[in-house]
Amino acid sequence: MTNWAQHFALLNREEMMDRVVKDFAHFMGDGKPAIIDEVERINCHHNFTQKEFHMGRGVWLSRKGAIKADEGTPGLIPGSMGTASYVVVGKGNVPSFKSSPHGAGRVYGRNQARKTFTIEDLDKAMVGIEYKRSAAFLDEIPGAYKDIDVVMDDARDLVEIRHTLRQIVNVKGN
Repeated sequence: MTNWAQHFALLNREEMMDRVVKDFAHFMGDGKPAIIDEVERINCHHNFTQKEFHMGRGVWLSRKGAIKADEGTPGLIPGSMGTASYVVVGKGNVPSFKSSPHGAGRVYGRNQARKTFTIEDLDKAMVGIEYKRSAAFLDEIPGAYKDIDVVMDDARDLVEIRHTLRQIVNVKGN
């Protein structure tokens, strides 16, 4: 198997989603798991290389900071821990190699963000969103990322927005 690492990552994403669905069913149930009707599962990854066919040639395509956006393919494009994220469907834009951005992208590197922002800045950025108040989140502060709405406007030829998601809780291991 030439794509063993990608297959391993796929299995890990599936396991995480299975656990989320199971835990959500327990949360929604009244003492026993609720029945969850899973309508669609979006399994979207980024920063990968795979063999594809583009512009008449077989190529190895690397998507760094990008997701596959074939026509009709669903995807997820996150903002930051304090901004919107988007459920999208690809438009199959050929000049982009049928790709789109995978997220907002950083303005500040992790170390630079930790030196630039304070816990008070984080408190202001996370108003209305439940999170564990900790300096461990400073590298993920919304100000460390590009404006996701600008990114999505720039990607309008690449994807169609189906849903806008707003954070209510944020969890980060530290």
